[in-house]
Amino acid sequence: MEAENIVDKKELKGLPIWACILLFIVVLFVFMLLYSALIQGFLSLVLGVETRHPGIVGYILQETGMLLAALTSAVIMLRFERRPFSDLGLSVKGHARGLWYGLLIAVLFYLVGFGLSLLLGEIEVTGFKFEPVNLLGSWVFFLLVALFEEILMRGYILGRLLHTRMNKFLSLFISSALFALLHIFNPEIDFLPMLNLLLAGMLLGASYLYTKNLCFPISLHLFWNWIQGPVLGYEVSGNNFISSMLTLHLPEDNVLNGGAFGFEGSLICTVLMIVLTILIVWWGGKERGDQSCGTPIMLSWIRLRSVSTFIILTITCW
Repeated sequence: MEAENIVDKKELKGLPIWACILLFIVVLFVFMLLYSALIQGFLSLVLGVETRHPGIVGYILQETGMLLAALTSAVIMLRFERRPFSDLGLSVKGHARGLWYGLLIAVLFYLVGFGLSLLLGEIEVTGFKFEPVNLLGSWVFFLLVALFEEILMRGYILGRLLHTRMNKFLSLFISSALFALLHIFNPEIDFLPMLNLLLAGMLLGASYLYTKNLCFPISLHLFWNWIQGPVLGYEVSGNNFISSMLTLHLPEDNVLNGGAFGFEGSLICTVLMIVLTILIVWWGGKERGDQSCGTPIMLSWIRLRSVSTFIILTITCW
C-alpha cells in the first residue's frame, strides 16, 4: 500500500469534514468582504477609478484581494486543524516540470479545439490586434485567478477530502462540483457550460490526486484562461472584460462553438477534457503503481483515445 494512502485514509481528529469545509467557506467569505472593501476604497478614493469598470489594473487589485482572502482563510484553517502549510501543495521544489506540462497541455488543447472550430466553420477570425501591455496585464490577472481558485478548490477543499476515508475519485467529483457551483452566476450559464465546468474541475484536480501539488493545475488553469480569452478572443466562462489579440465572429451560437459562454460551453471542449482527464488518471496510476488504472481493458481504451487525439492533432496541424 502506498504511504500517501495510509495517511489519506486516516480521518483527521476534530471537526467532521463537512464542518471544516463549511467553516472554511464562511471564513473565506468574511475575508473576501474585508479585502474587497479595502481595495474598492483604494480604487475609488486614491486612484479615482470607477469600481464597476476599473480596467486591468483594477481587476488585478480585486483579484489580489480574492487571493489574499483564500490564503488567509487556508492558513487559519490549517492551523486550526494542526496541518502544515505545505498541505496546500504550493511547493515548486521537485514539481517545476508541472508548470511546463500545464503550459504544454493548454497549448495542445487549443491547438486541437480552436483548429477544429476553424475547420468546421464554427468560428471566423475577423481581426488581429497585438497589444503587449494588455497581454501582460491579462496574464497577471489570470495568474491571480488560477492561484485563487486552485488554492481554494484543489489546495484546501480537495486536499481536505483526501485526508478522509472517502474514495479519491469521489473526493475529486465533490470538489469539482463545488468548482462548477463557484461559477453558477456567470453570464450565459447553461447546462453544457455547467457540465464542462464540472469536467474542468476534474481535469484540474486529476493530477493532484497523485502529486498533492498545485504546480500543474495552476499552470494549466492560467494558460487555459489566458489563451482562451486575451489571445484567441473567446469569452472566458461567459466573461469578456479584457481586449483580445484575435477578434472572432461566430456565424451562429451553438453547442459546437460554445456561443456567448466561450469555448468552455462547447461539445468539442467536453470531449477533449474527458480524454485528457482519463489520460492524466491513467498516467498518475501508472506512476504510482495503481493497478486499478493499469488493467488491459483500461490500457487498451486509453491507447485508443491517445491514437484518436494524435489523429485529430495531425489533421488540425495539416
